[in-house]
Amino acid sequence: DGPSVGWMRGGHRRITLDLFPRGLTPGEGVCGSAEALPFADHTFDVVAAFDVVEHCDRETLAMAELSRVLRPGGRMLLSVPAYQWAWSDHDVQAGHHRRYTRPRLVGLAERSGLVVDRATYAFGAVFPFFLAERLLRRIKGPAGDGDGRLTPVPDPVQRLLLRLSAAEQRVLRRRDVPF
Repeated sequence: DGPSVGWMRGGHRRITLDLFPRGLTPGEGVCGSAEALPFADHTFDVVAAFDVVEHCDRETLAMAELSRVLRPGGRMLLSVPAYQWAWSDHDVQAGHHRRYTRPRLVGLAERSGLVVDRATYAFGAVFPFFLAERLLRRIKGPAGDGDGRLTPVPDPVQRLLLRLSAAEQRVLRRRDVPF
């Protein structure tokens, strides 16, 4: 959707897609499904699907569509949530069908005819906090107050997580993160 690719702004043409009109910036987006993209074959130099494929019931169809609209020699950028063992009520509320490991996502991309140049996990610097949060969910039950909202993160913790993520960005320029 529009807000999640705001960092890709620049002098190039950018088209956003979302199932729901409220996810689009007026005048910049197209309402549609990743499983039936409303674009001709080989339309785009870059296709980005950030937290999209896990929402598609038919992941192979979604990847085939994303690949179809990518021009030969183009680049595809993907992100998905990691690790099926980390499944929680948040995944259910978000409409996810699955979570991924790096080998599973690479295999899906390669079966769709793509050549994978790089595949890495991200947010490894905050992974210990993620593990602790998932363990607490299993012990205490779902986070939030029962209406689908997540429990807010205290400001000092959020600042720490953002600093750790910023440090990791520098590492990701040179190497992959193993988890």
